[in-house]
Amino acid sequence: MWFLAGTFGGQVKRACEVPSGRPIAAPVVNLLADPQNCADFMSSAQGTVLLDGKAVEPETYKGDSIMVQGAQGNPVTGEEGRFTATGCGLWVQLPPLASGTHSLKIRGRSGDFSIGVDYVLTVAAS
Repeated sequence: MWFLAGTFGGQVKRACEVPSGRPIAAPVVNLLADPQNCADFMSSAQGTVLLDGKAVEPETYKGDSIMVQGAQGNPVTGEEGRFTATGCGLWVQLPPLASGTHSLKIRGRSGDFSIGVDYVLTVAAS
């Protein structure tokens, strides 16, 4: 699995190479919190994904208990340590892409939080 990054809000443009034969996963809009905050977040979560101009339906994760190992100074938890949290959001999973250049446009929103990521993905010939 090749994971693409989301944002902490706002719009970005990115380009990256994806290894041939790897499926891709990317957040549309997501949150790491407690169960109630995830429920609130998911009540208004929505998003769209376009791969090469064609719509891809995001998958919904309403709130799964996950174990987190935080490194000191990381942008999500800010601290080092292991803890349990609830992960929720909309994600997209794509099968391995054909060789060449692809456009992936991700838009997500929940409440007043929104993201937009435009990727140019290049897959090398296998």
